[in-house]
Amino acid sequence: MKKWFPVLVAVLGIAIGALSVITFNRYQQAHKKLKADLEWRKLELVLQTISENYVDSVDYDKVSKAAIDAALGELDPHSVYLPPVDLEQSEEDLAGEFEGIGIQFNVPNDTAIIIEVIPGGPSEKIGLQSGDRLLKVDSVVIAGVNYPQDSMVRRMKGPSGTKVTVTVGRDGEMIPFEITRGKIPTHSVDCAFMVDDVTGYLRLSKFARTTYKEVAMASIELLSQGMKRMVLDIRDNTGGFFDQAIMMANLFLPKEAPIVYIEGLHREREDFNADGSGILQDVDLSVLINEGSASSSEIFAGAIQDNSRGRIIGRRSFGKGLVQEPVYFTDGSAVRLTVARFYTPSGRCLQKPYSDDYNYEIIRRYGEGEMMEADSMKIEKGGIIPDVFVPLDTTKASEFYVNCNRKATPMRFASSFFDAHKDELGRIEVYQELLRYLDSSSLEAGFLAFAKAKDGLVPGSDWAGERNYMMAQVRALVGRYSRLGDNAFYHLYLPVDNVYQKAIEQ
Repeated sequence: MKKWFPVLVAVLGIAIGALSVITFNRYQQAHKKLKADLEWRKLELVLQTISENYVDSVDYDKVSKAAIDAALGELDPHSVYLPPVDLEQSEEDLAGEFEGIGIQFNVPNDTAIIIEVIPGGPSEKIGLQSGDRLLKVDSVVIAGVNYPQDSMVRRMKGPSGTKVTVTVGRDGEMIPFEITRGKIPTHSVDCAFMVDDVTGYLRLSKFARTTYKEVAMASIELLSQGMKRMVLDIRDNTGGFFDQAIMMANLFLPKEAPIVYIEGLHREREDFNADGSGILQDVDLSVLINEGSASSSEIFAGAIQDNSRGRIIGRRSFGKGLVQEPVYFTDGSAVRLTVARFYTPSGRCLQKPYSDDYNYEIIRRYGEGEMMEADSMKIEKGGIIPDVFVPLDTTKASEFYVNCNRKATPMRFASSFFDAHKDELGRIEVYQELLRYLDSSSLEAGFLAFAKAKDGLVPGSDWAGERNYMMAQVRALVGRYSRLGDNAFYHLYLPVDNVYQKAIEQ
């Protein structure tokens, strides 16, 4: 017994020490919880005191919203309170469908012009056409009165089965259409087409509920056309659903390849890996990013980069790497609360540092030269740093170019050109046919004459240098009125896109 006594004492000491640590930790946690409960109770008492004693009547919605906003504002820039209207709009943007009449339009002057009637939607079934001018919604005049574009959208959207009368201008006539609203599919794939015999280009605008399905379907079509190489453009894609980013990465990565992991104080580490079923594992890949690529876009780009699966080309991404969960309230509002952070497979946190000028950090990048110099990009600043840096293209920022875009001259010219050539453009379904048509249409002379007559704008001595950029924009806007739509728009613009050009050089 004497022989084992020191061992027993040591074991007992260890046990007592462990128990003491556990007890102390529990005490700390209980103390922290008690302190938190007292602070929360203080806030409740302040609100109750206001309700019972304030000198005037109280707008409870306004005060409670201000209190919630103030509390969340002390946490991080992305934990937010969403009133019912904002929550509905936010969720609708990513739902993959909305309820309305099914059109896309531009407002080049003070009159909205339909640029696309969504196939299968209520507007197509009733007879609306590209080029129609939107004059009235029900009895409300929306043309020629500087009517806000978001208000136009709200008036035309509404629950399925309800009716709205839209009056359009067509060939000098005013034509009213009574339209029964319905469910309209929205798309996150803006375009997908073959650039040459082996290269496919796909532009993704967001990570919505239908993104994986859309990308998979578009990829199958591109593969059937001989795609061996893909340029995937997620510039200005602000993200969306986390699971869609996981499934997107899975398309390209081999089995067990790490995609991302999440971790937080109250969330244990959770890893996500590829299952090896992706149909694009053998496709050469270039991913285009910029300072507008955020959240799910960065998860995808980080997975591709850390697995050396493709080249990331462009400029440092936004830097949003926070996992957010919604807390819904019975009045239709919600809080989106940050509960964890995203980390790339190599352990990089995507989130950029919080700062006093967080909402203007992108502007600071301009001032610090990051948009022009690769050396200004630092990994500790957050986001994804591209493998190949491409500076902001400032060569087209001449006075004529800037003034034309300020006055929407290219867009207005495209609309005017479509009015005069509606039948020819409406018949074009093949890209090479569109190129031949545009090449034979004297667009440059027509555009310059339009810019001078309508806006008093005349190019300067540097026209030769900016001509390619300006006319690529004009051709793309005119091409969008063909049946090729956005496929034509982006295809026509690629020759002057310096980030894309760098991608195909790799």
